[in-house]
Amino acid sequence: MTERMLGALASSPIGFGAMVVSPGMYGDIDEERGQAALHAAIDAGARLIDTADGYGADGHNERAVGRAVRERRDEVVLATKFGFRIPDGAEPHRFPVNYAFGELAVNCAPEYVRGYAEQSLRNLGTDVIDLYYPHFPDPQVPFEETVGAVAELIGDGLVRHLGLSNVTAAQLRAAHAVHPVAAVQVQWSMWQPIDAALLAAARELGVGVVAWSPLGGGFLTGTVRQVADGDFRQQISRFSAENLAANNDRYAPVRAIAAELGVTPGQLALAWLLRQYEHVVPIPGSRTPAHIAENQAAADLVLDDAVLERIDKALAEFAPAGVGALLPH
Repeated sequence: MTERMLGALASSPIGFGAMVVSPGMYGDIDEERGQAALHAAIDAGARLIDTADGYGADGHNERAVGRAVRERRDEVVLATKFGFRIPDGAEPHRFPVNYAFGELAVNCAPEYVRGYAEQSLRNLGTDVIDLYYPHFPDPQVPFEETVGAVAELIGDGLVRHLGLSNVTAAQLRAAHAVHPVAAVQVQWSMWQPIDAALLAAARELGVGVVAWSPLGGGFLTGTVRQVADGDFRQQISRFSAENLAANNDRYAPVRAIAAELGVTPGQLALAWLLRQYEHVVPIPGSRTPAHIAENQAAADLVLDDAVLERIDKALAEFAPAGVGALLPH
């Protein structure tokens, strides 16, 4: 398993999305199972551990990650995001989203950024954040001002690298003009393509891509037949009973290619994504150690051009039913 570069930041080819170890994302989970998953990810070679101050109640996810890496800090790259845990007295800046609940709210005004970072440092139990992202562009704050506040943290040694999450190509270029960007985090998978202009800008500027939901919220593992109560995927139209059945039928040719190669559909999805850009790092999440090890092993799977051509042909005929956006990661 070789390194991949996100700007000047070295990562494993496949990281770990820690959001799944907090309750309320894929149903309930206890502390012991969450810690086991995090340790399994590090043991399997997932160097980039991605979290956010908004995952779980009162910073639960960051605190869980902090406990897991306490004795292993030098083995991991800690990435976290800010903006959704709005301080008391600050105005929520709302924007619409394609989920059943209709909208989200952030506040990324520069006067709050240092406070966000200091709280994340306490939650994570570390003195520096390796990769720090505004979780979502604030619709009421000039993006350059938010980025400038992170640049000040980098200058003060509290943050090592600037990341951006859920941005456009224009926002990436504007931010990069303020301070070099190491990585953009964006939803990217077999059933949710990256914006071509954003990828082109990343290539031009030497910026890495952290791919969230690289397994399509678990769909691309080929194992999701229904979504249980308490699972956030109930908010997503692609996982409605009718759409999920249709999507599983349409995904069958890709599953067949995986079976022919003797790999799981999830491994095929990750290996395919790694071939799309030399500086992409997918961050699948799982609560099951065996699945975590399986995901990491996908980094060693080599897909030749003939196989890639077959996959791309199958994907060209795979039109998912339902809106593609998942929860902002």
